[in-house]
Amino acid sequence: MATTNDLKNGIVLKIDGQLWTVIEFQHVKPGKGGAFVRTKLKNVLSGKVVDRTFNAGLKVETATVDKRDMQYLYKDGTDYVFMDSATFDQLPVSEVTVGDAAHFLLENQNALVATHEGVPLYVELPPSVVIEITYTEPGLQGDRSTGGTKPATLETGYEIQVPLFLEANTKVKVDTRDGSYLGRVND
Repeated sequence: MATTNDLKNGIVLKIDGQLWTVIEFQHVKPGKGGAFVRTKLKNVLSGKVVDRTFNAGLKVETATVDKRDMQYLYKDGTDYVFMDSATFDQLPVSEVTVGDAAHFLLENQNALVATHEGVPLYVELPPSVVIEITYTEPGLQGDRSTGGTKPATLETGYEIQVPLFLEANTKVKVDTRDGSYLGRVND
């Protein structure tokens, strides 16, 4: 248990049997009436964001979330299998829990896996990854300076928009949060 004075960004609260992480918080002391804490909370499992206000000094239940650096090994049916780098324990994580991170997940890649009481909550990738384009239409001569884009398929099967001059078998840097092209990577 903690009080509302202990709230900080990233802390996970257990409210009505669900886990919520604090995105933003603000202590407010109006001229009239009691102080309160205005928060923006994100549901750990569904991703839903809500605003919630707590009276100052109110006790809130915190949840222990274990974040570990793990290595992605392989996909087994609908599960993604991760290995703890320290203990070599393997942890299957469901497709739903991995979510959009699966678009940029390569074998032997490291990721942060958050668990609560042994149950995987979410998988967090680094902000950007280097990944190879497996297929894209060839660029036309003279199309290099127009700033246009074309679809390209990554080695994971996910499709992103890239500049016209890029060819297949080119390594690119991709933002894992929104899937945007960040630049070409030269080996």
